[in-house]
Order: sequence, then structure tokens, then C-alpha cells
Amino acid sequence: MLVTDIKNSQELKGKDLLKLADYTPETIETLVYLADDMKKNKEKYAEALKGQLLGMIFEKHSTRTRVSFEAAMIQLGGHGMFLSANDMQIGRGETIEDTGKVLAGYLDGIMIRTHSHSRIEALAEAANIPVINGLTDLYHPCQALADLLTVYEIKGKFKGSKMVYVGDGNNVAHSLMIGAVMVGMDFTLATPAGYEAAPQVVEIAKGISEQTGAKLEFVENPEEAVKDADFIYTDVWTSMGQEEESAIRLQAFAPYQVNEQLMSFANPDCKFMHCLPAHRGEEVSAGIMDGTASVVFQQAENRMHAQKAVLYSVMKK
Repeated sequence: MLVTDIKNSQELKGKDLLKLADYTPETIETLVYLADDMKKNKEKYAEALKGQLLGMIFEKHSTRTRVSFEAAMIQLGGHGMFLSANDMQIGRGETIEDTGKVLAGYLDGIMIRTHSHSRIEALAEAANIPVINGLTDLYHPCQALADLLTVYEIKGKFKGSKMVYVGDGNNVAHSLMIGAVMVGMDFTLATPAGYEAAPQVVEIAKGISEQTGAKLEFVENPEEAVKDADFIYTDVWTSMGQEEESAIRLQAFAPYQVNEQLMSFANPDCKFMHCLPAHRGEEVSAGIMDGTASVVFQQAENRMHAQKAVLYSVMKK
């Protein structure tokens, strides 16, 4: 890594990672380069967080977030502690602020996967140790970092590439949009009416795109959106907590399935991306999900490497 890269990484030391927009484009890009180095040179960082403890609070179910964070801490020489909200006092009414103050006395960092973004902000305000966003209803920054690492591995750069997200303007779309324009990628969001990205997030992304020169578009027609796309990304149409809306959502999003026909409008070497879990036959066809254009399992592995870069940057003494 370059000296400037190390300096940018150190800007995160002792700080929270609640959303990507809290940091400079240079720092976010540096995290990707660091993740790439950590993936290629595992032994170099084997004791980077020796003796460090990460508490992992889960108020939402998880496969990738739990396993990738715990594996990341082990590979860095530390330890990740799984903390189910159902087994903690926050599940019985203790405030998130009190929980944060208590855990700060035991741990070196906290990762939380929760509901409202205001909840993680309250936790970060109360705890005097780094707090990392494992997912909220508004943002999923660690997923976006893994996605950017995947793009970097495939393209070797960011600028000059076009990322298109097709589907629900949700937390994954929010962080991916911000992350993409931060590193100079053109980004297009294609959503049906009524399922657009949150206005406050759109305003943040617009401001960043003006700074970096990345092109930012919002369209309703998915075929128009994916023209010249280098990457097409989607997510489930019904997220956790939205199960009662499932039938309505299936109807609204039916034209937004990523399938062979939609991919034909993109660049010939366009890659398919998904944060997983995926529902074949809904947001993506089985042929695309399991085909040669799919890089979804590369993304999934990269969750661990991207999070190692975050953990190293915010927790290293």
C-alpha cells in the first residue's frame, strides 16, 4: 500500500462506520485497496488485532454478516462474540444507550445488525468504542465495500465502469449508490414507482457525484437503465419485516427481474451481482444466478475481506 493509502486508512482509527458518506472518497477507496491486500496476504495481518474483542449484536437474522465478521476477527488474531438480542437485556427493554455504555467496558468494538438507523446512531453516541453498521433499514455499508472490492478485482479500477441496480430502492441500493459514486463509478438506479430510494440518501449521492464526476441516473425502465452496464445488481423484492407486502411487491417488481433478456441489453461482458440470499425465479432467473456472468459468491466471500479492512482500520491499537 502507498503511504497515502495508510494515512487514509488511519483516519478511521477509533471511529464508527455507520454509513459510507461519513468519510471521504479517498478513505473509502483506501479501504477497498486494504481489503484487496488483506485477501492476498492473509498471514501479514494474522495478529493485527491480537487480544481484541468484537461484540456482534444481532437484532436481525443473518448468515453472511455473522460468519464473515466472526471469521474476520479470528483471521486477524482477535475474537468475535455473538450477542443475540433475544438473549440480552435489550430484548427485555434495556435501552440501547445503556447497552452501549456497558459493552464499552468489556469490548474493543461493536458490530450491530438492527432496524432503524437512529438506533445505531444512539448506540454509537453512547459507546466510547468503535461501532460498525452490520445493517440497518437505511444502510448496508459493509456489503457495499465488499461489492466495490469485487468490482476492483474484476476491472482493476472504478472509473469508466457503469453499475446498475434494478429493483427495490432499499438499504443495499442506498449504500451501493453512495459507494459507487464515491469511487467514481457511474450509477443508475431503476425502480418501479413508489419504491424509489429515500430522498435524503439521493441528495447525499447527488452531492458526492458532483464532487467525483460520476454520472448518477434514476429511471423507471429497466431495459433503458442497463444499456452499457458493466454490472447489474439486484436484491430480494421483499426484505425482512415486509412479508405482509409480499404479494403486492411481487406484482410491482415482476418487470424488474434480472434474466437473460434484460442482460442482453447490457455490455457483452456484464457481470451479475446480488447481496444474497437470492430467490431464483423472482428477482433473478436461475440461469443468470448460476450462470457464467454471476459473481455473487465472489461478493459473498469478499464480505469477510472488506470487513477485515474495516476492523483493522477502526480497532487497531
